Amino acid sequence: MSGWIAGVDGCPAGWIVARRSLDGARQIEIAVAPRFEIVLDRADPPLSVAVDMPIGLPARIGSQGRGPERLIRAQLGARRSSVFAIPSRAAVEAVDYASACTIAAATSEPPRRVSKQAFMLFGRMREIDSLLRAADAPAAPAWRERVFEAHPELAFWRLNKERPLLHPKKRKGRPDPNGLRERREILQSAGVPASVIQSVPPRGAGTDDLLDALALMVIAQRLLDGRAEPFPDPPGQDEFGLPIAIWA
Repeated sequence: MSGWIAGVDGCPAGWIVARRSLDGARQIEIAVAPRFEIVLDRADPPLSVAVDMPIGLPARIGSQGRGPERLIRAQLGARRSSVFAIPSRAAVEAVDYASACTIAAATSEPPRRVSKQAFMLFGRMREIDSLLRAADAPAAPAWRERVFEAHPELAFWRLNKERPLLHPKKRKGRPDPNGLRERREILQSAGVPASVIQSVPPRGAGTDDLLDALALMVIAQRLLDGRAEPFPDPPGQDEFGLPIAIWA
């Protein structure tokens, strides 16, 4: 089988991409792209991409964010704090933090403002959203059928026989050696070569970003094989028909 799949995670320099070919070599390449569209801009488009970024933005939000966030927190145990509450589409499209908070409170029940950590992701969310909403253009690839929302901690949960991980990947903003070791062992059990797992990440990405991208790459393969499951099942849709689900 020819083609390639990818796991994509946000990183300080933009996006870290773990790309695997589907030919006999099954070669894995790690790279950083400043914009998400560059990840897809190749002569041979990807067959499956799992990305750690929300896809599908509801007009209104209930308690604790969208349905997918509520569902996966229940699976992750102590790692549930890694799942941010995502606000409404209008809040994500706001031009500044104050406006985002005002709009988020007005479009959520009970009213909920936006964390600054979540607000910092809005630009990347808009990148993917605009690309997928433009995918109806005749010349555009069917990105909606190839780009899926995933989450690294849910990916590791799935690869760890549906058990929450024992250690965080970071403590107080610094890499946790036990957490990194745990994730490396899970990836190796999932068939990712040790040489890739132990490799130095590209400039502009951290070791935790590399491991997350590799876990998402495995989920991209599950998606291509038809073995991934959505949370919720079946997925919801936003007003533009984009799916509201996290896959693993």
